[in-house]
Amino acid sequence: MRRTILPALTLWQREIVRFLRQRSRVVGALGQPVVFWLLLGGGLAASFRPPGTPAGTSYVEYFYPGIIALIVLFTAIFATISVVEDRQAGFLQGVLVAPVPRWTIVLGQALGATTLALLQGALFLILAPFVGISLSLTTVTAAVGVMGLIAFALTCLGLLIAWRMDSTHGFHAIMNLILLPIWLLSGAFFPAHGAPGWMRWIMAMNPLTYGVAALRRTLYLDDPAAVLALPPLAFSVGVTMIFGAAAFTAATLAAGREPST
Repeated sequence: MRRTILPALTLWQREIVRFLRQRSRVVGALGQPVVFWLLLGGGLAASFRPPGTPAGTSYVEYFYPGIIALIVLFTAIFATISVVEDRQAGFLQGVLVAPVPRWTIVLGQALGATTLALLQGALFLILAPFVGISLSLTTVTAAVGVMGLIAFALTCLGLLIAWRMDSTHGFHAIMNLILLPIWLLSGAFFPAHGAPGWMRWIMAMNPLTYGVAALRRTLYLDDPAAVLALPPLAFSVGVTMIFGAAAFTAATLAAGREPST
């Protein structure tokens, strides 16, 4: 146990320390989505009412859970890019020759990024009452739990990509090509109701759709009628857990292989 858990905890601690020393990551991961939320939410509030939602639901309120998912997504991008930087600095090669299982290394990296995403997402929950979402201890606990599942899944997906890259430029290009469309088609930016049929099929197959749906349901535990059009909470949580397990397994298999450009 010590050979496996201690290295994972060490890598987790390293990610936290690195984050505290790079304050610009806080601005990038938290500030940009907040500005995005205020500008788009405020701009579309007067002209767009999300279909399938109760009357009186503003776009700012609808967009709120999606911005939490975006904060988690940005944190995953900023955290997993460190894998490419560690390879260029030679640190990753030293970790790979250590007599520890590959899954331990991936777990430590994933837990570090998940912790950071969870802290920033939980901090953003403070703004929920200002958009009309009432919070309780049960709501906050459930929402934080779902955020943890989403953060772990997205981080592992980012690690899967980062372990195969040797260039930060290539990493950014692939992340923008894959992760941002996944977020846009998750129901975070617009609901599936009203979208073209082919797009609804893509959204239904997108695993992040169910993470965002679970997050919405936890935020409205006290008012379930506000999210009747979404998949059930238990099903959404189950799909998110499977997504995280599959991404973690794939990242573990990719760890240690030769990177590709």
